[in-house]
Amino acid sequence: MQSRTPASRTGRPRSAAADAAILAATREALVELGWSGLTLGGVASRAGVAKTTLYRRWAGKNELVVDAVAELFDALEPPDRGSLAADVEGVVLQFAALLSRPEARSGLMAVLSESTLDEALRERIRVSIVERQEHLVRAGRARAQDRGELPPEPDPDGAARTVGLLFGMVAGAVVHRTLVSGRPVDEEWVHDFTRVLLWGLVTAGTGP
Repeated sequence: MQSRTPASRTGRPRSAAADAAILAATREALVELGWSGLTLGGVASRAGVAKTTLYRRWAGKNELVVDAVAELFDALEPPDRGSLAADVEGVVLQFAALLSRPEARSGLMAVLSESTLDEALRERIRVSIVERQEHLVRAGRARAQDRGELPPEPDPDGAARTVGLLFGMVAGAVVHRTLVSGRPVDEEWVHDFTRVLLWGLVTAGTGP
């Protein structure tokens, strides 16, 4: 697991096993107790570690929960299914499957709700979850360009904006479908969404 705690912290070497146990315990507590019922002391007890072990790694509940959710999203992989449309469908299905898990759903909804009044928490979500997962779009877009399905985009700033837009459209649509509307992400919906998304992407690449 890649550490997302501040680099300035010092002390004894971190234990990957302790980190994994703490993050797993955090997700379990969120499902069972919700945000308000989760405490750092309770998480430490569930994880079988001393409170000081947890406090050395995370300063508070906000960063702990974001890291617990971010670890789930780190499992997403950019699919290579032979075509841009198939790759997009693969990403959407992976994302939807992740959000169907109680620990992912509970954790994400909790941090998003708390972040409405906490600018620092919004920034941590952006850095630890959103920006970390934009690699899925970059990888799929690069493969599509190699196949000749998409034109190259030599301007780095323009390419970065495109990546951000695409990730926002995919993630926003899936989150709204699963967590807001409470409707299934089935094959028909994924196919229709991909068709609409790619129509805009291809036509944008052929514009003036």
